[in-house]
Amino acid sequence: MGEGQVPGLWAPQRRALTTGLVLTITFVASEALAVVTVMPVVARDLGGLRLYGWVFSGFMLGSVVGIVAAGREADRRGPAVPFVAGVVLFGSGLAVAGLAPSMDVLVAGRVLQGLGAGAVPSVAYVTIGRSLPETLRARMMAVLSTAWVVPGVAGPAISAEVARLFGWRWVFLGLLPVVAVAGSIAVPALIRLGPPTASEAQEHRLTDGLRTAAGAAMILAGLTLAAGSGAVLAGLALVAAGGVTGLPALRRLVPPGTLTGRPGLPATIASRGLLTFAFFGADAYVTLAVTAVRHRSLVVAGIAVTGATLAWTAGAWAQARLSDTWEARRLVRIGLVIILAGIAGMVLMLQPAVPVAEGLAAWTVAGLGMGLAYAPLSLMMLREALPGQEGQASASLNLADVLGTAIGIGVGGAAVAAAAGSDLRLGITAAFAAAGAVALVALAFTGRLPAGTSSAPPPVTEQVPARAPD
Repeated sequence: MGEGQVPGLWAPQRRALTTGLVLTITFVASEALAVVTVMPVVARDLGGLRLYGWVFSGFMLGSVVGIVAAGREADRRGPAVPFVAGVVLFGSGLAVAGLAPSMDVLVAGRVLQGLGAGAVPSVAYVTIGRSLPETLRARMMAVLSTAWVVPGVAGPAISAEVARLFGWRWVFLGLLPVVAVAGSIAVPALIRLGPPTASEAQEHRLTDGLRTAAGAAMILAGLTLAAGSGAVLAGLALVAAGGVTGLPALRRLVPPGTLTGRPGLPATIASRGLLTFAFFGADAYVTLAVTAVRHRSLVVAGIAVTGATLAWTAGAWAQARLSDTWEARRLVRIGLVIILAGIAGMVLMLQPAVPVAEGLAAWTVAGLGMGLAYAPLSLMMLREALPGQEGQASASLNLADVLGTAIGIGVGGAAVAAAAGSDLRLGITAAFAAAGAVALVALAFTGRLPAGTSSAPPPVTEQVPARAPD
């Protein structure tokens, strides 16, 4: 290595940390892709199509609490403690879900998994922000995206085959050894990283995380009640109560101005929530569309999951190469346009005259757009975070991730529940349409994102941590 050259991600002093983070993301990816693939079989076995969206949203709402707790503890004690707690909770959730006798218990297991999984991205972003120089951060984001490749290529097919040969329960239970191995490798490197030297950040309160999750759950329950049971007034009342419960707490958990999309860091956090709503609000219903509407097998449905995952990784590597010369918000804008095209292709695939292959290709294209848009927003967040406050900033970004995903899937779930007894095609079409509408809103927000390339230092004026009303 020449004089002044920065050691790479796989240099001896960084190799263990990089390996640990990659393996950690790998077990989360394996679980996520496996559940997406086998859920049509699970819903049919447990008779819980009306709770289909809650299997995903429950996971995300649990993650809200896990993220707040992990971000706070990472700033207090370093990333190792929240990581270990997250691994234990995630494994416990896998066991509950794998043994679930009903859809309700399955949802409870997924909430427990979410509590554990919420620590993983928070720990990863904190670690990247504290241990890597600016020049390596975009590459590390691409490497973490690559951790989805093996699960993306083999996961859907393997989970479909496991469900066929041994039953869907082993899709959950079979991941327990992977979690144990990955966790044991990552922990020593995280312990060596230690806590930050100093932090003047105002800590997130765990009660705010609980209130935010409770408020979001009430909103989703109200939507499901209004759409699925026809109790419109009761459902709307529950939605309103959820807003009153959750919004004040959420405002304290994110940078000031996030709820109104103030330019800079607040708009970055808000844009990430809109992005995940758009993509995952559609992604959760891709396999259901292929199997229940177009009557293809889980293996065929898994091709869409695999294609989107591989394309996401390709997009992540593309943004890493372009991050030094292209404006980050340009990459986000292009990614959103591509996601919109993918959603439109899935809507077309629901029509009997359109080949299923067209939908598989469309969702693969959507994955490319997500790869281009997702990582630049993470890098913007890291640039804007004050030293020692990476845990708080990372927690805010991950809160936007999980809330966007949970609400996006929940809105789609309400549409599917409303159509469960009639025409499922209409319900899934409505889910895709809602995701597309939010993608358009996110596209409008890109003008408020910080200017400059992903690796450029932030303006000093954007570092002032003053609170102001939303």
